[in-house]
Amino acid sequence: MAERDLNLLELLEYIPVADLSYQEWVNVGMALKHEGYTAADWEAWSRNDSRYHHGECFRKWDSFQGALTPVTGGTIVQMAKERGWLPHSMGGADDFELDWNSTIGAREGVVVPDTAWLEGREVKEPDTWNPVDHIIRYLETLFEAGENVGYVTQTWEKDGKFLPTKGNYDRTAGQLIEELSKCGGDVGAVLGDYNPAAGAWIRFNPLDGKGVKNENVTDFRYALVESDSMDLEKQNAIIRELELPVACLVFSGGKSVHAIVKIEAATYEEYRRRVDYLYTILKKNGFDCDTQNKNPSRLSRMPGVLRGDHKQFLMDTNIGKESFQEWRDWIESINDDLPDPDSLAAVWDDMPELSPPLIDGILRQGHKMLLVGPSKAGKSIALIELCCAIAEGREWLGWKCAQGRVLYVNLELDRASCLHRFRDIYAALDWRPEHLDSIDIWNLRGKSIPMDKLAPKLIRRASKKNYIAIIIDPIYKIITGDENSADQMAAFCNQFDRVATELDAAVIYCHHHSKGSQGGKRSMDRASGSGVFARDPDALIDMIELDLTEAVEKQEKNKEVCAALTELLKNNVQGWQELVSQDDVLSRSRMEDICSARIADSGLLDRTIAAAERKAASRSAWRLEGTMREFPSFHPVNVWFDYPRHLPDETGILKDLTSDAGSTANGSPYRRNFGNKKTPEQRQKERSSAMEYAFNACNTGAGVTLSDLSEYLGITEKSVRSRIKNHNDFYIKNGQVCHR
Repeated sequence: MAERDLNLLELLEYIPVADLSYQEWVNVGMALKHEGYTAADWEAWSRNDSRYHHGECFRKWDSFQGALTPVTGGTIVQMAKERGWLPHSMGGADDFELDWNSTIGAREGVVVPDTAWLEGREVKEPDTWNPVDHIIRYLETLFEAGENVGYVTQTWEKDGKFLPTKGNYDRTAGQLIEELSKCGGDVGAVLGDYNPAAGAWIRFNPLDGKGVKNENVTDFRYALVESDSMDLEKQNAIIRELELPVACLVFSGGKSVHAIVKIEAATYEEYRRRVDYLYTILKKNGFDCDTQNKNPSRLSRMPGVLRGDHKQFLMDTNIGKESFQEWRDWIESINDDLPDPDSLAAVWDDMPELSPPLIDGILRQGHKMLLVGPSKAGKSIALIELCCAIAEGREWLGWKCAQGRVLYVNLELDRASCLHRFRDIYAALDWRPEHLDSIDIWNLRGKSIPMDKLAPKLIRRASKKNYIAIIIDPIYKIITGDENSADQMAAFCNQFDRVATELDAAVIYCHHHSKGSQGGKRSMDRASGSGVFARDPDALIDMIELDLTEAVEKQEKNKEVCAALTELLKNNVQGWQELVSQDDVLSRSRMEDICSARIADSGLLDRTIAAAERKAASRSAWRLEGTMREFPSFHPVNVWFDYPRHLPDETGILKDLTSDAGSTANGSPYRRNFGNKKTPEQRQKERSSAMEYAFNACNTGAGVTLSDLSEYLGITEKSVRSRIKNHNDFYIKNGQVCHR
């Protein structure tokens, strides 16, 4: 593959700028400019070096004026190769629609026949010789009756070699077949006399009747496969063993067989790509193709004529696969790199070991987990907490984690904020950071790319780090395709399998809930987009916010105030322990009385209480439900989100609360929903209260009308009248709503 066909910016991923000398760095810049890239491309790569100075790349760029021996993209290619890059690692959007000069990757490079052991197939001349029959069968196989055919019977000689002339192209296949059928075996009478020492040629694609160049080809139907450097029998054997979709197989009368292969391309560009793919597969399988035959207007040997001591004859028609697409699919299936099926009997007494748990009862190493929840659930914080738990071998939300190395792929936060968040979470959890060297952070904000492009880069960076977990946060930054498309999301999720398999590490990622209420949905149906998201991972943890009751809110507020006042006494009053009892520290009113008597600064006391109430109000409660593939489902786990940490509810105060999803720790959905229904008395009370509030809000001294209340309450005037009728304290007089 030529340097111009490569993405040199991707190759720069393999070249650490910090490892280069000054001159090597300059050479990279020269090569990028020579190949048509920009100074901004050079600068973006150069920023990764501590020696980087803003603006230096642009100043240097202007000084690169070219040279008689320029530094080209080949310099970057060589640097990348020295650091582990291989051509097949580049990949592409279409594995099989290659450029004209592209090389084929490892996936397509599997050898079908073992050419070292493949026996040759003898090429036998026909026992009976009917030249007209060979030509007619050739024409009938390749052409429609109304299509123009190009052929050559006249030659000229150069250096003892016979070369074809431009030839004829003014007659259709139907005309030729009709005349050949009536010629009495005299081929020359129809096609023109040929030199038996030279033979004759024919074009295998139809022409427009105006010329014999590529632009005169009307249908890019076939391509020519031949080799002058291989044993004749081996050519025949490989063509058949590869099951090429051959329309006509012709013996050239010389050193080769000519395979007219079905290409069936819609355009010239598609023809080029398909032919290049065909030739590459042949080369990989030991067939040394003559690359001069790529053109669709190329001449091939005509069957039914003599060439020296041999006959040019039709060996076979319509062999191998039916079409190019079928053949390509077959090649792909051979090269799919899929494992062979296991025999259960063979492994019954020697079962492979299960991967050890990464999170006890939740996830094994090398498996996948999805954390899903709405905004403000602290999903990113939960994943960072998991990073820390794995690194330190601690518990995460009450589950024990294995200890090991972990990579956190940050796609959302800027680098500084991400690093600070890790430190803040360690502090909030009150954990001693003993294994910080077990956490690596890959900050990709502003540099995220689709997962199919990210996966190979991630694998390359992580291949020797022995991570037991890769955490990607969040995935909406790297989604490839429509998240509501099942097939596109299946392909997207397969990239996580690829990472997990290649690195033998768990892949953990998060996604958001779908829009709207989650009531009535199962946990696996709450994730946004296709159901593939929730059904693909081995473990799913779903976070649902709980609706705090007034009693719970009051209790939490009192608890937070008591804790704050206890700390206030501790910091400001000597011997404070003697002033309070164990019961006192649990009573807000008692702690306020004690502090008021001992803290002279009333403003400090008020500020402390206010700060504690704000902190309690900012705390939210969440229920974790899960769907596991390897482990039994767990009882819902209730946690507090007290930024920046999640704390399991150890008091049990949250277990009976409901959520938007209608979930409680116990009871069926029916019972939960039944318990939430309001009685008629409750609904009437709410309407009365709303009426009173609306009347007071609209009463500015000028009187309150039905229209005012209708607009304020968002209901019709008829509904307002109905509510007034059911409310003993209101009546209507002269179009005004009055209060008794």
